[in-house]
Formats: sequence, C-alpha cells, structure tokens
Amino acid sequence: MNNEYLIVHRSVLPECFTRVLAAQELLRTGAVKEVSEAARLAGISRSTFYKYKDYIFTPNENTACKKAVMSMILSHERGVLSRVLNCLSDCGASVLTIMQNPPIAERASVVMSLDITGITNGVDDLLSALGQIEGVERAGLIDID
Repeated sequence: MNNEYLIVHRSVLPECFTRVLAAQELLRTGAVKEVSEAARLAGISRSTFYKYKDYIFTPNENTACKKAVMSMILSHERGVLSRVLNCLSDCGASVLTIMQNPPIAERASVVMSLDITGITNGVDDLLSALGQIEGVERAGLIDID
C-alpha cells in the first residue's frame, strides 16, 4: 500500500511543524494578513513556513463532511474537465466549487473544493486516478479538512 499521508501525534514531530500550524491558523483567522508576520509570531522563518505549509494539516473531528482542495493543470483540450468530473464522481467525491483560469500555453489551472466524505479509497488513490486521466498534467492536494 502506497500511502503518502500519515497521522502522527505532534509530540514526536519537530517543533517547527507545530509552529507552521500556528502560523497557518493566524493567517486563516485573519489575525495577521502577511506570511512574514505570521511566521514571526509563530517563531519560524518564512522559508520554514513555505517549505512545510502545503504538507501539514490538522484533522477536524467536529465536521461530518470531509473536504479537500485540489489543484490541477489540465491540457486545453475538449473533454478533459469532463473526464476529471466523471473520475471524481466514480471515486465517490462531490464537487463543491470549481475555479478554472483561462488557458495559457494550452494549459489551464483548475482548483476544486471537494466533499470527500464518500470516497471509496483514500486521497492517495483519488490523486493517482486523476493523474492517470489523459489531459491531466498534474494533480495535487492543497488542503484537507
């Protein structure tokens, strides 16, 4: 089984990970507006924040709906987005929002928020399935809640 994501108790992690979470919370709540200020208040460098920000998440136990935000680079070809949507549906995910930028150099950037409560396999398998679709050049996880 190839799982890229783990749930690990914070007591065994380096302190910088907890500090990145603190900086993310400052930004999420609007307590600060800039990354540099959030990093300073959390006691880390901006480079540490940027190095880990896309890889550290906290599970939210108070929600019945699991959400994920994914980004993709799609070829600007007819039917690619339709194949992505079909794949998401087949895997048990529901699309909450889609934001697609105009294509540049025959590629379009797409960000989707998804309800992943009903996915039949893990997020790794969902990303793998998306990455195998013809026309999907890259698929990645931005956040999960």
